[in-house]
Amino acid sequence: MDLVITGGEVITAGSRGIADIGVSGGRIVQIGGDVPIDASTRVIDATGRFVIPGGVDMHVHLSPAYIPAGVGPGGVTPTGDQALVDDVLAWADDFVSGSHAAAAGGITTIGNMTFSRSGEAPVEAVERTARDAAQDSIVDFVLHPVLLTAQGMAEQVEQLAAAGCSSVKFFMMFDSFDAEAGDYVKVLARAGEQGLVTMIHCEDACVVGHVTGQLVAAGHTHPSNYGRSRPAYAEAMAVARAVAYAEATGSPIYIVHLSSQGALEIARQARARGVPVFVETRPIYLLFDETYLDGEDGGLYVGNPPLRSAEDVSALWSGLSGGGIDTVCTDHAPSLKADKIGPGVDITTVAPGMADLETMLPLLYTEGVRKGRITMEQFVEVTSTNAARIFGIYPQKGTVAVGSDADLVIWDPAEPTSFDGSSTHSRTDFSLYDGWEIEGGPVTTISRGAVVYDAGEIVAGEFRGQLVRKATGSATADNQTIHIGGDNDEQ
Repeated sequence: MDLVITGGEVITAGSRGIADIGVSGGRIVQIGGDVPIDASTRVIDATGRFVIPGGVDMHVHLSPAYIPAGVGPGGVTPTGDQALVDDVLAWADDFVSGSHAAAAGGITTIGNMTFSRSGEAPVEAVERTARDAAQDSIVDFVLHPVLLTAQGMAEQVEQLAAAGCSSVKFFMMFDSFDAEAGDYVKVLARAGEQGLVTMIHCEDACVVGHVTGQLVAAGHTHPSNYGRSRPAYAEAMAVARAVAYAEATGSPIYIVHLSSQGALEIARQARARGVPVFVETRPIYLLFDETYLDGEDGGLYVGNPPLRSAEDVSALWSGLSGGGIDTVCTDHAPSLKADKIGPGVDITTVAPGMADLETMLPLLYTEGVRKGRITMEQFVEVTSTNAARIFGIYPQKGTVAVGSDADLVIWDPAEPTSFDGSSTHSRTDFSLYDGWEIEGGPVTTISRGAVVYDAGEIVAGEFRGQLVRKATGSATADNQTIHIGGDNDEQ
């Protein structure tokens, strides 16, 4: 054995029990029983701790967004390379710092939103980004091709499927969406035929544009007004349209970062009648409400969609415990403080992003499991197993099972710490969580059998991340809601 983990309580989405784990060649080869140990075996004692599958965060931004003129909603940062594209939005983190933050936070697979350069086919963007990420990441990655136009894209879907992609993504929030809505529906239909799930950012561009224009005209441009510029009904309206597209085509959709009770109820009703709808939320909608947008520092809390009411927060927690929400992912798109508050920053220019890769799992455990809102098995389900299932990489990822990749986290269930954002691995210069008390978190993170984070330090010896491709013939998604429950391939 290359690695043996002893004495830990192994927890999956469907089971738990104390067992030793044997790892060889980057995969789990034995769970329970007498695991053989020789002189070359590394042994980690996990007594008194949990052993869980590494987190699968299917929504991060670690490579630049290339946005043609007239497509985006504004506020992107121009670069000097205007011969290549019109606008480039670069984040504070890339695959180096982002993967370090992921490993420190117990996340072993990240799903990166992957934008094409001008004139570049989506499959070419995936291949280019895969080469870059393999040189920079210490954890494995999935690449989601982002479509900023639907013209000619239906014909590209088969190439993406052949390349092992499990998804495509588009934005209903962009001004250009409505003019191409019919073509986007064709893309969605073709994606379903090829076994891909379509990720959709659901905010209605017409509503957002109109309301934002009214606020600007009235002089209400401070970032504290950001929530008013993107009302909850704009999200609900877009979710209803996306559901109708899924119902018309029979193709699965994955609603990214859902933020509001109304939108969740629309998705719930659709699932009840068999529409293939999957729902993701993100930490900020569980941990903050719209009151945090008030005041001079409100811009720090700006995300798309914006923070909602306390009633919405409560509804999302209920969705997690009741199965209406499938995944919690970060939408990790960190900006710098100067891009969110300060002179010249208003509701049309404020950068809508923050860092969460290192904090998502510890905070969800603290606020969810420790406070009795969700069980530990549900925690594993919404942070790892469900995402792996939806995107066709289960059981390679997302569980602790013989034959699965040895992506494991040794979790201290009780050690309280006061969070210090200055000590994190993200290159952003602020954190929303400074001073928060965190009760439990990863002490060791293992990616394909290699320890990459241990006792507060990144210990990966090299950039070793690999592109994870959808298994041939796997079902990326189906018409059934993913429910909590054991499987015969799980410990």
